[in-house]
Amino acid sequence: MTGHRVPVAVQGWDSEASVVDGRWLERVPRRTEVRPWLEAEARLMPRLAPLLPMKVPVPVVIDADPWRVRHELVPGEPVDRDRLDAADGRRVGEFLRSLHDVPPATWSGTGIAADTDRVREVEGMRTTVLPLLPADLTDEGAALLDRCLAGIHHPVLRHGDLGPEHLLTTDGRITGVIDWTDAALGDPALDLAWLVHRTPTECADALVAAYGPTQDELARSRDWNLLGPWWEVRYGLMGAGQEYVDSGLVGVVERLRADA
Repeated sequence: MTGHRVPVAVQGWDSEASVVDGRWLERVPRRTEVRPWLEAEARLMPRLAPLLPMKVPVPVVIDADPWRVRHELVPGEPVDRDRLDAADGRRVGEFLRSLHDVPPATWSGTGIAADTDRVREVEGMRTTVLPLLPADLTDEGAALLDRCLAGIHHPVLRHGDLGPEHLLTTDGRITGVIDWTDAALGDPALDLAWLVHRTPTECADALVAAYGPTQDELARSRDWNLLGPWWEVRYGLMGAGQEYVDSGLVGVVERLRADA
């Protein structure tokens, strides 16, 4: 399929994305391992979309050379964190409750599987990211990795990358959730991490009330929030550049010290 393509201004880590004819979003995997994730996403989303209370992309495979998927643009703009309020929190809390409660038939046969890649990635941070921390934070960082590894194994369908760039607003309200490449069966607390710990209090409190997490889930969401900048460091070490390593380490240290 052809059309007028405009590269997306802020590109993701896994795919190269372009807007086609002002209507479609097209994605081409950056690495070999990304293609199976996109294939699973294309099988999952037609089943999942009708079960959710907000708009989500429903991609389809359209070409083999280069291999790519395309879906209609989900309307909206990335959220402004500081503008999120209680109404936003309730809406996202209800969305996540719907997502995390979907039955296994929703993902059966799609290729969506247990979050084993994250186990390998978090374990790998012991030898890549942990040695870069200040000496007084090494023990705390190692304990954080242990807790996150222990919490990964849950048979719950979760988004896996819920941050401000993947939540879209229309007329000042959150209406869409994009980028489902990281969807897998894993810890639902991962989806709560940024929303509970990095948004205004009124938004976070309303989300918790609407979603109804257990105390254990809240504790795990705190750990996933602490781990957030570690992924940026890892991305930089994998070849994205020293600037990602440096900025990620600033975040790692700031969050660990603030949590101490």
